[in-house]
Parts: sequence; C-alpha cells; structure tokens
Amino acid sequence: MRQSDKTRKDGEGGIGRRQFFRALGGGTAAAAAAVASVPLTPTEAQAYDPGNAETRSRYRETDHVKAFYRTNGYETLKK
Repeated sequence: MRQSDKTRKDGEGGIGRRQFFRALGGGTAAAAAAVASVPLTPTEAQAYDPGNAETRSRYRETDHVKAFYRTNGYETLKK
C-alpha cells in the first residue's frame, strides 16, 4: 500500500480503484440486462433486384485481351 493510501481517510479524494471497478462492473451488468430485456422483432427481408444493366454480360474479347491470352499461352488451352 502506498503512503498516501494509508494516510487518506475514508470518503476523501473520491472513490478508490477497487470501488471504481466494482461500480464499472455493476454498470456493465445493468446495461447488458437492459439490452437483453428488449424483445427483438423480426422484419421481413427485402429482395434486391439488380435489373437488366447489372445482369448483362460485360466481358468483351477486345484486341488487348486477345494479345494477353496469346502472350501468356492461353491459345494452347483452346486446342
């Protein structure tokens, strides 16, 4: 125990470290109990419709794509 703790009288200087952690633990337990007591109401899920613009094919075999395939040996896989 530190010297200042020994000379301090009860009630002076606020709460001590142990009292602080006790209060903190009690507050946490109370908050958890309050959250647990709230009933969860399910909501219906809404489906996402991507539309025609997002579902169409975007792949185009352009000249630079063909060059990439040719230089990396992908043409041999076609045979």
